[in-house]
Amino acid sequence: MIRVLVVDDSPTMRALLSSLLGQEADIEVIGTAANAEEARGMIRVLDPDVVTLDIEMPGMNGLDFLEKIMRLRPTPVIIVSGLTRANTDATARALEIGAVDCYAKPQRAGQLLTDDGGRLAGLVRQAAQVRMRGREPSRQMLGSTVRAIGSHDVRLVAVGASTGGVEALTTMLGAFPADCPPTLVVQHVNGAFAGAIARRLDQHCAPTVRLAEPDLPLRRGHVYIAPGNERHLQVQGIGTMSAKLRVADPVSGHRPSVDMLFLSVAQNAAAGAVGVLLTGMGSDGAAGLLAMRRAGCVTIVQDEATSTVYGMPRAAAEMGAAQFVLGLPDIASRALAGGVA
Repeated sequence: MIRVLVVDDSPTMRALLSSLLGQEADIEVIGTAANAEEARGMIRVLDPDVVTLDIEMPGMNGLDFLEKIMRLRPTPVIIVSGLTRANTDATARALEIGAVDCYAKPQRAGQLLTDDGGRLAGLVRQAAQVRMRGREPSRQMLGSTVRAIGSHDVRLVAVGASTGGVEALTTMLGAFPADCPPTLVVQHVNGAFAGAIARRLDQHCAPTVRLAEPDLPLRRGHVYIAPGNERHLQVQGIGTMSAKLRVADPVSGHRPSVDMLFLSVAQNAAAGAVGVLLTGMGSDGAAGLLAMRRAGCVTIVQDEATSTVYGMPRAAAEMGAAQFVLGLPDIASRALAGGVA
C-alpha cells in the first residue's frame, strides 16, 4: 500500500485529491494538511511514502517547504500546480530542487474527478519507487571544472531524461560552455510545464536554452527542449541540421519519446554525435541509444549511484547501448569530449 499525504491550502482541492486517490486499491491517503506547519508535523509522525504539495500556501510557501523536506527528510514529492505563468515557473524550480514530478490542477475543480484518467495515481505509483537521496550542494556549480576537450569536434548532443531529470539537466547543462554543440533534450514532463523548464534552465546555463520549433536550424551555443505532449522531437538534415516536430502516436509509452530523438540522430547525424541518457523510469531511449552506438556515436548513461531512478539508464546499459556509465558530475565533460579519449 502506498501511503500519501496531501498538502493543499484549499479544502476543496484536498477533498478532491483525496477522493481521486482513494479510489485506488493500492493507494491510501493517510492525512491532509492545509499548510507547511501542519504538513511538517504529519510527515514526522506518519512518515508518508509520497507527498502531494501545493506551491501556493499561506505562511511558508511550497518551494521553501520543499527545500526543507529535501534537506531534512528526503521524501518523494509531487507538485500540484495551476497553469499560470507564475505557477509553472515555480513548478520548474521545484523540479530543479528535487520534486519527483508535477501534476497540473484542472482549470475547474470539478474536472478533476472526471478528466484525470488515472494520471495522478500513476504519478504517485512512480514516485513511490523513487530512491531519495540527501541534497548535494557541491553538484550545483560545476561549470568552472569542465574541460571541453575536443568539443568543436562534437556535432550534436542528444539527451533524454525522465524522473529526476530536471535536477540532472540543471547540473549537466550548467556545466556546458556558452559555445556548446547544438543540444536537443527530451524530458518527460507535462507539456504545460516545458516552457517554464526551458526558461529556468536558460537562467542558469551559459548556452541559450529554448523550446524547439519546427524546422529550426540547430546552432552552436543553443539547447533545444522538446515542447510538449503532442509532438516528437527529431533531427532532420545531414549537412545543415534542423529540428523536426512530428505528430505521431506515443513511442515506448511516451510523446515526446527519447527513442524517437535518438533514432533520428542515428539516421541523420551519426558522425560526431553524442547520446546521453539520464535518470528516469522505464526504458524509453534504450533502443535509440543502441542505434546511436551502432551508428558510431558516443553514448553515455548516468550511473545508478547518482540517478533518482535507475530505469532508463539501466535498460540501456543492459542491452549494450552505453559506451560510458558515469556519475552525473562527470557526464558534461565526457559529452563535450566526444570521441577524444
